[in-house]
Amino acid sequence: MNDSKSLRHRLEYAGFRTLEAMVLALPLEAVSASSGKAWRLIAPHLYRQKRALRNLELAYPEKTPEERKKIAAGMWENLGRNFVEGFHLKRIAAGGRIAFEPEDKFDEIARGGPSVLCALHLGNWELVAYTGKRIGRPLTGVYQRLTNPFVDAEVWNLRSFLYEGGLLPKSPATARAMLKAAREGGFPAFLADLRDDRGAAVPFFGHPARSNVFPAQLARTMGLKLYAFAAFRRPKVRFLIRVEEVEIPHTRDKQADAIAATAALQAQFEAFIREAPEQWMWGHRKWD
Repeated sequence: MNDSKSLRHRLEYAGFRTLEAMVLALPLEAVSASSGKAWRLIAPHLYRQKRALRNLELAYPEKTPEERKKIAAGMWENLGRNFVEGFHLKRIAAGGRIAFEPEDKFDEIARGGPSVLCALHLGNWELVAYTGKRIGRPLTGVYQRLTNPFVDAEVWNLRSFLYEGGLLPKSPATARAMLKAAREGGFPAFLADLRDDRGAAVPFFGHPARSNVFPAQLARTMGLKLYAFAAFRRPKVRFLIRVEEVEIPHTRDKQADAIAATAALQAQFEAFIREAPEQWMWGHRKWD
């Protein structure tokens, strides 16, 4: 790393830690609401707004432009809340702010063997990993490294307590590590709603969208159950984690089975989104 880049990274890190200290010094509900309002006001003027509205038009052609703008505004508020809540994950987890539904399904997961858990960028998706605490099983997660190594390490520290099976950086070795975790009794966990250029094109809001097949492949190969999760936001910084099992076909064609299960997973994600479209992250590139 050259000197100028190192200096920039250190200055960014100092700014990040200052922001962290400020956020942690404020009451959780107040700082969440304030950040949400600020993002609702500012973000619609940024470049991602156009993509969000295009995606919403594709997904909800029956809605008016004003209705779609309202959903986008709610999305920005949710993202603003998530931004500061990321500093408070331990406080949220320890504060009785997370409920689970249906309870019997989580009990069933706890009694069963390893499973593959998939979530989407809806509500506060970081909290889906709290499922590991609920079921008493070690989750192994994957994250995308940040370019600033100092900030990356601090963000890892804020999140890693949720992953007793490890929080691994995304790399060419990730697939092998997740396979190993499953073999050793762990629960591989993925955020699986983003576009995967190497994935299979499966329906999503009525249009083909390239989606990550690996979670379904892992479940099909290892004979594991596949679950879809969502962490819906509720008032006053409270959350409801929902789970639905995703059926996996078992034919002679394992690859076809994995693609069919991926389609079923994305269909369940769509169903979750339709319950609270303002809580999903519409600004990313999902469709061609």
